[in-house]
Amino acid sequence: MSESVHTILRGRVQGVGFRYFILTRARQLALSGFTRNLEDGTVEVYAEGERGVLDEFLRMLAEGPEMARVEDVQSTYGGARRQIVGFYVR
Repeated sequence: MSESVHTILRGRVQGVGFRYFILTRARQLALSGFTRNLEDGTVEVYAEGERGVLDEFLRMLAEGPEMARVEDVQSTYGGARRQIVGFYVR
């Protein structure tokens, strides 16, 4: 059964290729959703898929790309909306 996870990443997460790191990992895991930079310097991620795959994805996000420094990851799980096909940078 598909679920969703909404995540906010804090730290040195903008200007370091993080959204494209997220995009690549999400597509490798066949997740649907999006990522975008927010005005407060955080990165938002919304992803849908199987719970185990979402958990693996969150572990990848906590590590981030080489130039990033993730200081905080806040995630909330919910039901999948199934309105997004593919994964995108907004």
